Amino acid sequence: MIPGAFSLNIYRGDTHAWRFTLWQDDARTVPVDLTNVAVKSEIRDRPAGAVIQPLALAVTLPNIIDATLTSALTAQLPTSGRWDLQLTDVAGWVSTVLAGTVTVLGDVTDSTGEPSAAAARRRRTGHFAEA
Repeated sequence: MIPGAFSLNIYRGDTHAWRFTLWQDDARTVPVDLTNVAVKSEIRDRPAGAVIQPLALAVTLPNIIDATLTSALTAQLPTSGRWDLQLTDVAGWVSTVLAGTVTVLGDVTDSTGEPSAAAARRRRTGHFAEA
């Protein structure tokens, strides 16, 4: 099976979540049954490269997979990579259902919650610039 194409576009330092609903047919009338199916997803620097980050996955039966990355994790990602989503049934049959590129855009605002030195000085002195 050729996996469906889906790119992850991530803004560095933000929390991201994706919901994937899997169907057996194009008309989307027969759900894929994920009962006793192991799901796994990883971001790598390239196909067969080093694992950069696994995605946290949660299954809602019969056919929904929710994937998440916390802001702390997206802050550590490189600017690009690859990812996929694999299913493994109880018989050991592995199917990759989605795959694609990962693009991480650099953030502007510091997401760590730590104030910048300039912001700390403004608080101490009470000087603020008006927009």
